[in-house]
Amino acid sequence: MGKVVVPAIVAPILAFLVAGFGILVCYRIVGRLRPGPVGAGFRFGQVMSGGMLALAHGTNDAQKTMGVIVLALVSHGDISPNHIHVPSWVVITAASAIALGTYAGGWRIIRTLGSRIIKMDPAQGFAAQGSGAAVILAASHVGYPLSTTHTISGAVMGAGAAKRLSAVRWGVAGNIVAAWLLTLPASAGIGAAVYGATRIFGVNSEAGPVIVAVLILIGTMLKSGSWSTPRWGWRSR
Repeated sequence: MGKVVVPAIVAPILAFLVAGFGILVCYRIVGRLRPGPVGAGFRFGQVMSGGMLALAHGTNDAQKTMGVIVLALVSHGDISPNHIHVPSWVVITAASAIALGTYAGGWRIIRTLGSRIIKMDPAQGFAAQGSGAAVILAASHVGYPLSTTHTISGAVMGAGAAKRLSAVRWGVAGNIVAAWLLTLPASAGIGAAVYGATRIFGVNSEAGPVIVAVLILIGTMLKSGSWSTPRWGWRSR
């Protein structure tokens, strides 16, 4: 609870507060300056803060993936529990999977965070990215696993709410919060169901994990429409 559940709940709230404070400081500093140069400066700053957020994402989310893989390798006997290390192939595959997954299927999340919660200006983008990166890097330093998406969502809401409460689309924000609340119990339930299904084939049997993995793969493909029935066009005579 202390290392997983509590940080997962606190991180979005903390990012919300830090981003709100950060955007107020930004507006205080540049409030009397011309909008053109200020906007250009913050757009350049977003490149830097976006890079820091990407680094923070790797220091936390990628580490969780690698931790699960290493745990499996230790359980299987490939890595000694007295000399735990992360093989290079684990690092490469975890980073590649996150990059490819974001590129292939992350555009809806990017669109929601970038435009549907608030109509973000460069200053708010800079504050949200920088605040989210700071919270995630701090958590990574002490070893707390977080959800990068949850954290940056809180930061985006904070950057919008500090400027004007009505600037945040609270209906979209409420759906995101509901997803936060459902994620942990839903994941726990699915994990328990998968474990129970694999136990049917025996504790030390490899058949259970293989069969369950194949069923999950088939279900995912059917859900995404990869195996949808082709529509054949017949020309009438």
